[in-house]
Amino acid sequence: MTQQVTRGIKISVETDFEGVFFKEYKIRFAFGYRITIENQSNDSVQLTSRFWKIKDALNKTEIVQGEGVIGEKPILRPGESHSYQSGCLLTSPFGAMNGHYNMVNFTSTRNFKVKIPSFQLSAPFALN
Repeated sequence: MTQQVTRGIKISVETDFEGVFFKEYKIRFAFGYRITIENQSNDSVQLTSRFWKIKDALNKTEIVQGEGVIGEKPILRPGESHSYQSGCLLTSPFGAMNGHYNMVNFTSTRNFKVKIPSFQLSAPFALN
């Protein structure tokens, strides 16, 4: 598990290899990840948007950004957490992801970024 805390917001990431698929006549490697966002601060916060950089071993980089996460903009009071699952397809059996969440602090009304730590994606059959 990969973890990081930014301004009292703890991000934890777990990954899984989901399998090999063919899409658009090309082989794709599917990975799933589970994110837990935990508010360890003293203020209520809301996740408003996300930014992801997804890179595979062939140096192909994909940028994904948008509102919320999986259609939600969770509000987290102090001590609360929110978990969700998502995934991505790579053109190689290895890759990495990182990024950030844009959040708003309800006490100060200020926007801030919470770093999503870099985490590895790797197919177990490709490891030596």
